[in-house]
Amino acid sequence: MKKELIELRINGRAQELAIEPNALLLDVLRQDLGLTGSKRGCDDSSCGACTVLVDGAAMMSCTLLAASCEGQEITTIEGVSEHGSLAAIQKAYGDWGGAQCGYCTPGFIMTVKSLLAENPNPSESEVRAALSSNLCRCTGYNQMYEAIRAAIAEEQKGTLSSFARPDGRGRPSPHEHCHG
Repeated sequence: MKKELIELRINGRAQELAIEPNALLLDVLRQDLGLTGSKRGCDDSSCGACTVLVDGAAMMSCTLLAASCEGQEITTIEGVSEHGSLAAIQKAYGDWGGAQCGYCTPGFIMTVKSLLAENPNPSESEVRAALSSNLCRCTGYNQMYEAIRAAIAEEQKGTLSSFARPDGRGRPSPHEHCHG
């Protein structure tokens, strides 16, 4: 199959690539650009592990043709950090045990970033609805929801270090998620 030359804007940088017309965005990101944070989990847009932002909207890259994204801003998990530091949602996921094996975490974080850009103070039901397209096989999701609440609070208050857990026990230990 003949390759075509396209230009994608990924994490704020223009990338000129020669790709096959049927190349999926996930494959271009992982294989051509070495951006391996987005994961392959299902190949049918049912798990969310491959979620990236396209012009700010959460999109599953495992079924999205790369060429269809030409002229749009693509953000991957590698482009989420803020000035060399973890974004609030990334830090909260780590602090609150929101990731266990971590395979699905980039997809969840990208979905949450999209939600918070659209609605900085979503209700619990709005968070759950947004995340309904993402699947985690390791957690019961509670730590993820706590991390999201913490990130929302951090954005509103300006400090992640002052969070207390909803049960009032303070921050969980880094390994607490393994027990619950």
